[in-house]
Amino acid sequence: MAAIATTASVARIAFSNLRLFDGKSDLLIEGMRVVVEGRTIKSVEPAETPHATDARVVDCGGRILMPGLIDAHWHAMMASLPVSVLLTADVGYITLVAADEARRTLMRGFTSVRDMAGPTFSLKRAIDSGLAPGPRIWPSGAMISQTGGHGDFRFPYEVPASPNAPLSRVEAIGGGAIADGVDRVLQRAREQLMLGASQLKLAAGGGVSSHYDPIDVSQYTEPEFRAAADAAENWGTYVAVHAYTPRAIETAIRGGVKCIEHGHLMDEATAELIARNGIWLSTQPFLNNEYCNPQATPEGEAKAQQVYAGTDAAYKFAKAFDIKTAWGTDILFDSNMTVHQGAILATLERWYRPAEILKMATAVNGELLAMSGPRNPYPGKLGVIEAGALADLIVVDGDPTANLKLIADPDKNFLIIMKDGRVVKDAL
Repeated sequence: MAAIATTASVARIAFSNLRLFDGKSDLLIEGMRVVVEGRTIKSVEPAETPHATDARVVDCGGRILMPGLIDAHWHAMMASLPVSVLLTADVGYITLVAADEARRTLMRGFTSVRDMAGPTFSLKRAIDSGLAPGPRIWPSGAMISQTGGHGDFRFPYEVPASPNAPLSRVEAIGGGAIADGVDRVLQRAREQLMLGASQLKLAAGGGVSSHYDPIDVSQYTEPEFRAAADAAENWGTYVAVHAYTPRAIETAIRGGVKCIEHGHLMDEATAELIARNGIWLSTQPFLNNEYCNPQATPEGEAKAQQVYAGTDAAYKFAKAFDIKTAWGTDILFDSNMTVHQGAILATLERWYRPAEILKMATAVNGELLAMSGPRNPYPGKLGVIEAGALADLIVVDGDPTANLKLIADPDKNFLIIMKDGRVVKDAL
């Protein structure tokens, strides 16, 4: 793996002798040159167009140039540490481990991630200021959860909590926020927006990794969702929710939520409701395979099996009803799993063609990132190669539109990775 560049970006870089996957088209585009100037793509022009003499010319040798990949459901702080460490370690250590994982995330070609719960604000600031290498981060901050919900990781001896009880460990480090009732949900939502959340995350139903909530339970009421949605809308952004079941999804939609995370146990009526209301589905190819998140208890494994059983139907509903579908990994609690980020994307071939999958992980996910509106921390278009878009690019040795498994081995197959106009890997 080549070292991450530390020098300033060249004024102009011209990528030539390439085949272009622009993030939008099913077909590769021949005979073009892509010129990067500063942080953005200046032009996508015919290869024979005269170019500036001060440009650094990168001969791609007929290889594929594509946009940087986007993971729409990532947990930068929780992907590579066991939950036992997250509940006990100093937050400084947790952040340092997350920073190291962020570097690896970028070197896997993931130049942007939508972080769906965790105390990522400091990590994001370090990356944005150049102190640490890593992807662009759209932070949700603490996931807001009801008592006994998906984000409640308190120990039983901490319940019942007195009115003046100290924050639980997860709340103290900013990983979650327990809120019951409209007023508390509104307060917690506003706190995350204050801290810099680009979107809000609430738990609407039972989870696999959480301790107290079976998968089938529905969490929060319509007025509670509405409180968070109103807070988000006042800031020009939106609420996403963790939800698997029809009841959890439907209650959240009635409460003004704009994006469903997971949705694996939806039925046909719920899929139709999602599509009719223009709601996003940000889901994952959870299958009982080598890429599934490990479970620490038999109860967790049993809940995971329920989710795996619904995955196939969920993707079929998404296609049948033409739901706006984003992709993410939701890797949790295991540093040995994060290396499979690209391989997990490749498992979507069970339902989609390679070009459709690549579009989902670039242009489509880029549209979801833009849903943050004025709270978008990186104004500009992502996931596409076109004039004016932000310059996040990958040169691939091979054609991923024909062989998607190339993205499962980025060390070998991603020869150049560029983020924000800077070459962070150059093995060409």
